[in-house]
Amino acid sequence: METTKINKISKAGGVCLSFTMVLAIAAATLFTSGRPIEELPKNTAASRKPVITAAGATLPLPFYSEAFKMYWEKNDIPVTYAGIGTERGFRSLKNQQIDFAGVDVPPTKEELDSLPAPSILVPTCMAAVTIAYNLEGVDNLHLTGELIADIYMGKIQKWNDGRIAAINPGKQLPDKEIYPVFRLDGSGTTYIFSDYLTKTNADWKTKIGTGKSLTFPRGVAATGNTGVAGLVGRVPGAIGYVASEYATSFKTQSAWVRNLAGNFVQATSESVTAAAGMGDATGMITNPEGSNAYPISCFTWVILYQEQNYAGRSRSEAEASVKLLEWLVSPEAQAVTTQVQCSPLPQKAVEYAKRMLDKVTYDGKKLK
Repeated sequence: METTKINKISKAGGVCLSFTMVLAIAAATLFTSGRPIEELPKNTAASRKPVITAAGATLPLPFYSEAFKMYWEKNDIPVTYAGIGTERGFRSLKNQQIDFAGVDVPPTKEELDSLPAPSILVPTCMAAVTIAYNLEGVDNLHLTGELIADIYMGKIQKWNDGRIAAINPGKQLPDKEIYPVFRLDGSGTTYIFSDYLTKTNADWKTKIGTGKSLTFPRGVAATGNTGVAGLVGRVPGAIGYVASEYATSFKTQSAWVRNLAGNFVQATSESVTAAAGMGDATGMITNPEGSNAYPISCFTWVILYQEQNYAGRSRSEAEASVKLLEWLVSPEAQAVTTQVQCSPLPQKAVEYAKRMLDKVTYDGKKLK
């Protein structure tokens, strides 16, 4: 456990001492193995069977945890995944420490060029970034992208602000300060969240923009989806952005967010699937068209090297990784998504994933 002292941060970046809270929160980086990436099991030439080691995004971690456990039990092949964030996962792949990395944002051309060899991107599931909040007695809060951005920029600082009240008729909004919570670590969740705000608030687009690591004008920082969800759940008046499965796990309230069609929509498997229908499996799908589409939806992916003969890897290790990922997009594995508040891939994304995996080679020859 770590004790975190939290101060309100002003728009100017100074610290205001109008309130101070001391919270005991669990370390926010979650590992399925319980160990840092450097200590995860490594494949060796002497291994009797492959050991699959991966790391990266925390957004799909609940899905990966359940699915990989199922695969391990069915096939007796150990699979470990460390939820260390999109940026650190990508660096681990770049350093050839893992078999594949989980990412919530398609890597840029510059990032791909920084890898020592060509790679492929494989969609694995869909998810949503929900707006979690802690406001006793105020359920089903309605928010818009414009208002969320203004909260994080410090333009709206009280829950009973007239603009929030205007779209929440009949709700008793308290005269309570809003405490925004954001990600400290480089995060795909932050990218998805900020991508949506960039599309819905011109001032946010100009002053802050889209990225995995941003300078937030106001608020407090926490590490990982677990850190943000845990903090929101403990601080009355807090608001944060987290993957939907973490909002459920931490039992936080989640806002209904207005979509491009003007409808307020809650993050559900159906509303995320509706968002998928408006885009493909290779890019961002925030703020899509569609009357029932949840506006902060996303695909999530794994990235691996196309040529698998590197860093002493054997053909059997390469085959094990590809077989795992083929299974991950199968109906059996995709059925797990709804159990952890994620959403299954649409069929066109499954077909795309299979085409990408067909490109994987070992010594220049296809594995299949």
